[in-house]
Amino acid sequence: SNTVHRFPRELEMRYCPWCCSLLTKKILEGEERVACSSAQCGYVFYNNPTPVVAAIVEYNEKIILAHKKGFPETWYGVIAGFLEKGETPEQAVLREIKEEVGLDGEILQFIGHYSFFERNQLILAFLVKAHGEIQLGDELDQIKLVLPDEIKPWPHGTGPALRDWLEGRKNK
Repeated sequence: SNTVHRFPRELEMRYCPWCCSLLTKKILEGEERVACSSAQCGYVFYNNPTPVVAAIVEYNEKIILAHKKGFPETWYGVIAGFLEKGETPEQAVLREIKEEVGLDGEILQFIGHYSFFERNQLILAFLVKAHGEIQLGDELDQIKLVLPDEIKPWPHGTGPALRDWLEGRKNK
């Protein structure tokens, strides 16, 4: 048969990274968890949220909205990426801006943290003023420079951070 059997996302990893025994579902601490089947090992996959940084990037009085390669053509968003080992969220957001649009930046404000349950992420959002010459990195194929008053935030992911920032601007 050509049927492909897909494991639930949390079981895509089938073997324990510590001892190579099979992973299985178990009830631990009152929750169903993926854990090592070996009684001697003790490994538990907690599937904790992944930290992500997001930047509302001000550039020449406008906001940069970016389009990632392979995404639907109407999907634009703010600059975002994963926090890497050994870096602070502030370092990560500035690195992402440099990697994705080639700009240097200065953090003006921490906007807030946002749970993105659909992707199991915790988003840390910043307002960053950027300067330099835009050069698209490998992940992007287009950007738009948009006046803040023309931006319509989306309901999920980084959209709530954009919404909160826009509301904060109106209250000043």
